[in-house]
Amino acid sequence: MIDQINALLPQTQCGQCGFHGCRPYAEAIASGSADINQCPPGGDEGILDLANLLGVAPKPLNTKFGQHKPKSVAFIIEEDCIGCTKCIAACPVDAILGAAKFMHTVIASECTGCELCVAPCPVDCIIMTPLPAGQLPAKTQKSAQARRRYEARCLRKEKEKTEKAERAKKKKEALLKMKSANVSNA
Repeated sequence: MIDQINALLPQTQCGQCGFHGCRPYAEAIASGSADINQCPPGGDEGILDLANLLGVAPKPLNTKFGQHKPKSVAFIIEEDCIGCTKCIAACPVDAILGAAKFMHTVIASECTGCELCVAPCPVDCIIMTPLPAGQLPAKTQKSAQARRRYEARCLRKEKEKTEKAERAKKKKEALLKMKSANVSNA
């Protein structure tokens, strides 16, 4: 059931629903600890889809979680970008390219419109631009693509965390060996 609910969510991973991503929100809906009307990006259409799946009555979007907006993507005003990488770290689907101290850019076709990159930008060079109606991809296609990118990012971040912990462990072991050798030589 969680997978079915998650498949109906827009996969923006924006957290507006009060959960850290679409899957945790799907888990909360399935367990009964969250309502079906907490996803502003999904809007009325998403609420109706969830209601139909779960066999419950649809209800209006709970505006405590935000307002439904037209689909949009982030755009970086490149001449203003200072290359701080804060937007890259905030993007849940790795849709921003760039390197430290170099200009960044958004891969518009991969951007979910979550707006998570806007707030951390210290120079306010990121704006959200509405997608023209002709450029809107099929809902399920875009959601599946965003979910794959989000899951790939999560796997990469977990691998980086594990590798960092392993490096720290090896460094600590080397320091202990060095201390032990110094004590025995003294």
